[in-house]
Order: sequence, then structure tokens, then C-alpha cells
Amino acid sequence: MSRQDYAGAIPPLRRGVELSPDSLPAHQLLGFALLTEGYTAEAIPHLELTHENGALGIAQLQSGQATDAVVNLQSALARKPNDPDLLYYLSQAGSALASQSRDKLLSEFRNTARGHQALGQSYYETKMYPQSVQEYLRALALRSDLPGLRLELGQIYAATSDWERAEEQFRAEEKLQPGNAEAAYRLGDALLQQGKMKEAAAALQRSDQLRPNMPETLYSLGKAAAASDTFTAERALKRVIELEKESPLAAQAYLMLAAIHRKQGKLDQAAQETEEFRKLQALNGATLGTKE
Repeated sequence: MSRQDYAGAIPPLRRGVELSPDSLPAHQLLGFALLTEGYTAEAIPHLELTHENGALGIAQLQSGQATDAVVNLQSALARKPNDPDLLYYLSQAGSALASQSRDKLLSEFRNTARGHQALGQSYYETKMYPQSVQEYLRALALRSDLPGLRLELGQIYAATSDWERAEEQFRAEEKLQPGNAEAAYRLGDALLQQGKMKEAAAALQRSDQLRPNMPETLYSLGKAAAASDTFTAERALKRVIELEKESPLAAQAYLMLAAIHRKQGKLDQAAQETEEFRKLQALNGATLGTKE
């Protein structure tokens, strides 16, 4: 084991376990050696016996036991929250579990609302938007009051810049779930894209009240309110800068503030904000727009 000759270590460790079946160190070393050599199914009982949750979770993941793997990897990560290997394997186990659940949903419950929703998500992920829309419409025909369906359908319409239909779905979702901050944000964004600034600002303010301090929401609110409510716009954009510090979004917030203050005749303030925008533009090494 110390020379990392795991294949050579397995036979004497097996013999050691036979001679001393209650020896936890022997089981532990054998479990590690078997796992390292790829004998995951054989490693699992030894790792279970010694409560080696991290190694056990990895073995279970590689043996197709995603549900158990998630449980054990989460337990191991609670003790070592900054372990990159555990974080990696937990993300893999989560993805495997999601894939298994989706496969079962599509194979056994395809003609249910959730089945159509899952298939619609798959089409959306591959940018097959017309097919995705049809699946969501089928899901809605079965369960029109199912939370989330209209929100996701609206996002498909938004992806194709069909903002009128997107607005319709986001409004319906917001009516169904008035406490859903994302539905309010999506509605505000759809209204903003259509130039309906006052309505957009109202929806975005609702979203910010429901889930405060989301930079994208605040930035959109600043953009929507800039023409009619400069106080709200300034407050929102300044909050974006506080939250985002030196990000590209903070740079855009500075640029929008400069435009507002230039229109107000506050030329010195606008010049300072434009300079901050340029600094962040250079810092991020990105080509950011110069017009709003």
C-alpha cells in the first residue's frame, strides 16, 4: 500500500481479513485497495463496515448506486467541506441521480404532465424550441395549474425573442404563484424587452421585494426606471455596484448611471462614472457597450 502497489496489496489484505474478520484497519485498507483497482462492488462492504463515507460514496457512484452515493458523499463533505475530490464526486453523483430519475420518468410516465415537461426540457437544452413548446403545451393540457410549467414555457418563447407570448406565460405564472420572485423577474424582463418600461419597473420591484439583492433584477430595474423614476433607478444601480464590485455588470451599472446623470446636467458625476466604467472595462478584458 505504501508503494501504491494496490494490486499486490489485495491478496495479503484478503488473507488478513479472513484471519481477522473483526479487524477494521484490514477492512479499511482492503476497501481502499479494491476501489483504487476498480473493484468497486467488492470494495463496498469493506468500506461500509469501516464507515469510510467518502470512499464508499465513490464506490457506490461507480457501481451505479447514485442515491446511496449522494447520501454518503454529502456526509463526507460535511466533515471536509473544502475537499475538491468530494465536491467533484458529489456533483457527478447528483448528475447521475438526476439522469436516472429522468430516464425512469420518460420510460414509465412519459404521457403524464411531468413526462411531457421533462421531454420539453430535453428539447429546450438542445435548442429544439418548436418541439419543446409542443411538449409544454401537452403538459399544460393535462395539468394547467402545475407550478413552473408556464414559467419554463415562457423562457422558451424568450429564447426565440417571442416576447409577447413570453409575457403571457410569465403573467399566468405570476398569477398562479404571486410569491415567486423569478416569475416576477421574468415578466419584468419580457416587458422591458418590449419597451413597456413602467410595467417592467413595477414587476421588477415586486421581484426585488420577494428576493432582495439579486444583481440582475436590480440592473433591469434600473434600466426600466431610468426614464420615469430616476430615484429608483439610481438606487437600484448603486446597489448593483455594491454587490458586484468589479464585475462586467457593475461596469454596465456605472455606464447607465452616467447616462442618467448626463441627462440631469450632472456632468462631473457622469464623467466620474464613465471613468469607472472604463476602468472596469479594462479590468475585465471585455468589450462592453458604450451606449444605453
